[in-house]
Amino acid sequence: MTTALPARSGPAPVLVTGGAGFIGANLADRIARDGEPVLILDDLSRPGVERNVAWLQARHPAKVTHLHADVRDRAAVAEAVRGAAAVFHFAAQVAVTTSLADPLADFSVNAAGTLGLLEALRRHAPDAPLIHASTNKVYGDLSGVPVERGERGWRPADALLARRGVGERQPLDFHTPYGCSKGAAEQYVLDHARSFGLATAVMRMSCIYGPRQMGSEDQGWVAHFLMRIRDGAPITIFGDGHQVRDVLHVDDAVEAYVRARRRIGRISGRAFNLGGGPENAVSLAAVIAHGERLFGRKADLRFEPWRPGDQRCYVSDTRAVTEALELPAPIGWREGVARLADWLARGEEPPRALESAGAT
Repeated sequence: MTTALPARSGPAPVLVTGGAGFIGANLADRIARDGEPVLILDDLSRPGVERNVAWLQARHPAKVTHLHADVRDRAAVAEAVRGAAAVFHFAAQVAVTTSLADPLADFSVNAAGTLGLLEALRRHAPDAPLIHASTNKVYGDLSGVPVERGERGWRPADALLARRGVGERQPLDFHTPYGCSKGAAEQYVLDHARSFGLATAVMRMSCIYGPRQMGSEDQGWVAHFLMRIRDGAPITIFGDGHQVRDVLHVDDAVEAYVRARRRIGRISGRAFNLGGGPENAVSLAAVIAHGERLFGRKADLRFEPWRPGDQRCYVSDTRAVTEALELPAPIGWREGVARLADWLARGEEPPRALESAGAT
């Protein structure tokens, strides 16, 4: 379904593909608060995200426009890109499990959809910067990195890697159709800077969490765990629960994207690891325990085998992105998770289908 855009007047809008989703909606809100018009391109295929659009338009009725379209719709994408001041690309198929069930659909959205967007940008708005949301899954399961189990969960056996995290020089190693499609997409983004002179950059994100996240077993595990604890519903852990991730509050992620656009002349053609870093590295078990304290109830845990591509430990080395974008220190994970729990306690998240499982 495509809904035509109204005639434009005034300043050029910032295009946020996937802008009805979790990070996209938070970024769109920030851009509108900063005084710029925002155009969201989103097909609303993820249950509940239409409420994010309603929330944005209620807060910024004169600033936020929604184009109801699929990122694979070339005509709609060309219409959205034409005259855009900048593009933030979040539209994607985001679940590893879905990619395993339907690799062709996963590729068509993530890889072909991104290439179509880049070509539209090249033809219709070649001076507009594009910041692309990628994933740490492009590094694969890191099976070649020896790990050991410690008191706080899995960690690299190499002391320097354990202290700093995974840097951008880590070899790419695409696992699962999702890893392949996202990896291909980001390489097209980087190559369009090299081959065609577009101003593009890539953010390889770790675990982003915060308000407006509709966590599920496939994506958004921090919010998912908290909602299950709040509701007294079971959580399924794939693995042993001691896998470690670096988590980053969405406000910090949004700040990084905003600064990336401002500094695109310095960072064009580069990919950065964006996450909470070693200071915000935490095991699933620790997040669950914190959630239990926040909601005053025990989690009902179930365990299943590890899933394809699961990483026992992934922590971003954030030194490059912090230096390039002059980022402030991120919100500590305990404080950030408490903020999310407070938002969830108010029952503001959009409704979603009940699920019986958790995340890795």
